[in-house]
Amino acid sequence: MIFGVVPPSGLCLYNPRLPPSSLSFGGIGCVFIILCIPTYFFISVIVTNSPPFKRPCQLRDLGFKPYREVWKLQRSLMASKIEHPQEQDYLLLTEHPPVYTLGTGSNLDNLKFDPGVNPDLVRTERGGEVTYHCPGQLVMYPILNLKFHRADLHWYLRQLEAIIIETIAHWDLSAETIDGLTGVWLEGKKVAAIGIKVSRWITMHGCAINVCPDLTGFNQIIPCGISHKPVGKLEEFYKTLTIEQVKPILINKFQEKFNLQIQKDKSH
Repeated sequence: MIFGVVPPSGLCLYNPRLPPSSLSFGGIGCVFIILCIPTYFFISVIVTNSPPFKRPCQLRDLGFKPYREVWKLQRSLMASKIEHPQEQDYLLLTEHPPVYTLGTGSNLDNLKFDPGVNPDLVRTERGGEVTYHCPGQLVMYPILNLKFHRADLHWYLRQLEAIIIETIAHWDLSAETIDGLTGVWLEGKKVAAIGIKVSRWITMHGCAINVCPDLTGFNQIIPCGISHKPVGKLEEFYKTLTIEQVKPILINKFQEKFNLQIQKDKSH
């Protein structure tokens, strides 16, 4: 007996003396069973109506955590997924205490302070220039295996931008991207920064969305090395907006965009 997939067209009859090219199978959600009887195959079709498969993704809402602690967790999850590629994906959400982070190619000329005397400066393995994290900023770190989505870094970056833009649109705000730059802008102000690291198609680092932070810390740097574009926050355009309001919208857009099934980790 042979199992496979055929269109939901009922019972089929197949003469094995015909060339193989004369029979084709297709369709999703149908199981076919071929009963081998002399001269003919009888193919019985069972319609399963199964929903499309969604990869599981564990959500860890970490709350308010130091940058280095979450960075260590990201590296641990990435290492585990590299060793076990079939492992579920992860989505980490957090806020950080004030900290400046540098990308692999960051230019120290974009710092307006002496890096030798500022203890809250971290050089990381992500792409991009210097940025600033602080309370009121929602940070999203996806740990995905892009081989199960699309092994294309540019596509991945555009997906992250689209998730943020669609999230912001929930409040009737029209955010956008700018050609040649990574991130999301609202009325000319950068409200979300993106910087990622990918190893063997496993992702880490991610996005920082300025929801309702105190932006004065950005005055100490040239954010993302872009001197001619100011930094903004969503609260400027939608008063009283909070991180707790943004989280569920962002999570929903994220799972839709990557066709994931979010599963909350109740231990975090």
